Amino acid sequence: MSTRRPRPSIGAETVDRFVYRGLPAHVVFGHGTRAGLGEAIARVGGRRALLLSTPHQAEQARVATTGVDAIVAAFADATMHTPVEVTERALSVVQEAQADCLVAFGGGSTIGLGKALALRTDLPQVAIPTTYAGSEMTPILGQTENGRKITLRSDKVLPELVLYDVDLTLGLPAGISGTSGINAIAHAVEGLYAEDSNPIMRMMAGAGIAALAKALPQIVVQPRDLEARSEALYGAWLCGTVLGSVGMAIHHKLCHTLGGTFDLPHAETHTIILPHAVAYNAAAAPEAMARLSEALGGGVPAGALFDLGRAVHAPAALRDLGMPEEGIDLAADLAMQTPYWNPRPIERAGIRQLIAAAWAGERPAATY
Repeated sequence: MSTRRPRPSIGAETVDRFVYRGLPAHVVFGHGTRAGLGEAIARVGGRRALLLSTPHQAEQARVATTGVDAIVAAFADATMHTPVEVTERALSVVQEAQADCLVAFGGGSTIGLGKALALRTDLPQVAIPTTYAGSEMTPILGQTENGRKITLRSDKVLPELVLYDVDLTLGLPAGISGTSGINAIAHAVEGLYAEDSNPIMRMMAGAGIAALAKALPQIVVQPRDLEARSEALYGAWLCGTVLGSVGMAIHHKLCHTLGGTFDLPHAETHTIILPHAVAYNAAAAPEAMARLSEALGGGVPAGALFDLGRAVHAPAALRDLGMPEEGIDLAADLAMQTPYWNPRPIERAGIRQLIAAAWAGERPAATY
């Protein structure tokens, strides 16, 4: 008779040996949480905060933070892909204002700028996300210099405190909500089959994908649906945590390559590439695909993700974002350089087919 003890399980997953590293972050989630910004700045040790935003969100950021005496200056030129030259201009404002704290208000572009500044100054950060990008939960920074986007990982760039205020997402246009949300789903999808994935992250990934897949189509129909907005922001938090805790694979490699090389919009690029990257990896990651199918409500995951993009009226083709057709081969070549770990080997022919299909806006193939 065997005396071997059965291994414990989480849900339907058998738990074996794994490594889990919890990231240090103080999170406040709810409605109207921005009212606690002054207290949040004090909590991270700030007395003279610099408010960061994009030009588009400058007024929203100003109104949302009115009355917070600790904010002494603002820089409203955050730009997607975090160009080094913009960070250098922001550094000058940090020095002129004698800022001892950063408040990043907005999506991935603004939070990325806050991270770039923190890397160079070690100043504490308070992040107030208004999209579903998830950057606020990761120790990852992608910055662009001379037309190339480089990604690095450092605990120095992780915001010390995050204020999730559902009310601030109510005015986010339905189209941006859809692509931002699918961008968040991409983080969790790759977390399902990451080299260093673990049961905790897979559980969070499944919950985050399910929350967003349910909420995003409803937001398109009714953008001010409080329940859907709350569920989407919650899902984005979970997906961002996955991104920050485990490694990524070919999807993120391709999106960084395409975005940095052709100056394509971040969330839209992720939305277009994701179904094709999933199709590329499907046969090599069957357990991840089964969990992904369940989170998406059934069906073939690549097709379900493509259909989710259509349900939120997202663009389907890279050419519609401005990528030239001759860029397909260049992107395939760049993807072969220092490639990410991936469950399926990175093969140029398959990667080129993937990029070509995404460029044309075709439904993902059964395999590439």
